[in-house]
Amino acid sequence: MFELYPAIDIHEGRCVRLTQGDYATAQIYDESPANAAKRWQAAGATQLHVVDLDGAKAGFPVNQEAIAAICRAVTIPVQLGGGIRTQADVSLVRSLGVTRTIIGTKAVHEPTFVRDLVAAHGDAIIVGVDARDGFVQTAGWLAGSQVAATDLVIQMASFGVARIIYTDISRDGTMTEPNYDATAALISPDGPRIIASGGVSNTDQLLILARRGIHGAVVGRALYTGDILLPAALHALASEAL
Repeated sequence: MFELYPAIDIHEGRCVRLTQGDYATAQIYDESPANAAKRWQAAGATQLHVVDLDGAKAGFPVNQEAIAAICRAVTIPVQLGGGIRTQADVSLVRSLGVTRTIIGTKAVHEPTFVRDLVAAHGDAIIVGVDARDGFVQTAGWLAGSQVAATDLVIQMASFGVARIIYTDISRDGTMTEPNYDATAALISPDGPRIIASGGVSNTDQLLILARRGIHGAVVGRALYTGDILLPAALHALASEAL
């Protein structure tokens, strides 16, 4: 079943959306991330994708109060990324109620950290692969690397990572379309489930992702603008799976 994740990005305690990861473009969509979470659950969401944008820059979880409020407000699983770079960070966010934790920067700089986390927590560990022109970006997309996205996914698969969230930074927040080819290229037999992120602007694009064998998608701005209506999108995806 295709996994659709409404996105809640937190910046200075508010629910915002950025364009191509640029913090200067932050547009506030809700003063209360917890209220946004309740709306998405009421609309049919079965899980939520939360990013601590300030944490991603700082290198440790920052918006702890807002994250805890989201987890208290809903009964569906919450996955969280942004600044989770130590075992203590993982323990902290799990204590706030987070179900799955997303590791990004540390997966590039210290891959064995992910190996050890997967050994301890199994599929509760997700790896975020955020790429620009095919190469992984780190530190809240503010730093580059020489690591190719495809190579990182292969390495993470060897550690038993069950889910990869692949973000094409050039598409993120642009309301254009996902990078279908680059995302589908990460799929391998018995490999991690690939979740697309960046550029989704309508339900037809979600159906294309599903048909390409991509396992799910994170959707942000298009849900907040109403270009995608969550109940209708979930219905279309369920019909596609029949």
